[in-house]
Amino acid sequence: MVPVSATTSSARTRLTPEQRREQLLDLGVRLLASRSLDELSIDLLAEEAGISRGLLYHYFGNKHDFHEAVVRRAADDLIAQTAPPAGGEPLERMSRSMAAYLEYVEANYEGYLSLVKGAAGGNPTLRLIYDEALGALTGRIFAEDAQGELIPDTPVTRLLVRGWAVMVEDMVLTWVADPAGSAVTREELLALIGGSLPTLVGALADPA
Repeated sequence: MVPVSATTSSARTRLTPEQRREQLLDLGVRLLASRSLDELSIDLLAEEAGISRGLLYHYFGNKHDFHEAVVRRAADDLIAQTAPPAGGEPLERMSRSMAAYLEYVEANYEGYLSLVKGAAGGNPTLRLIYDEALGALTGRIFAEDAQGELIPDTPVTRLLVRGWAVMVEDMVLTWVADPAGSAVTREELLALIGGSLPTLVGALADPA
């Protein structure tokens, strides 16, 4: 098997310890995209990277620390890859961000599902990472809409947006798990996601 990181020994020695650790984290995130967190072992990463298990323990300490580091990197990637464009109307920026979110889940389904399940199952580390990522994703809606054009920034709407984000997460995970068998098209899913938040906000303004 050709190692995924495919570098020569001389090239590896030129990396600083921090650069090497970052390289291994990037590899861990790529491997996590197509397998669950439980399947992402020290042995697998060592084999793919072409290095010893002992060296991996040098960089990450133990399996728990390794998993935490990889999941944190994956969460950072999620936040970065779903950043809305700089210009345009708030609703259009949100729609673009939601399309990027769907693409991210499609490309990283197994790893993302592991984070969601681990957080829901009571793993404190995964719960913390999940909450931080969710907070960043929902908080940017208010940051991007500073004038309140789409949604006013109040405690009630903050709670509403968090609930909406969890609903969107479940819809996307369900759709990605079986898009071919779903009666809902990709365009319909994105329209549902993009239109549901303004509808919920409107219901707050007009409860009748």
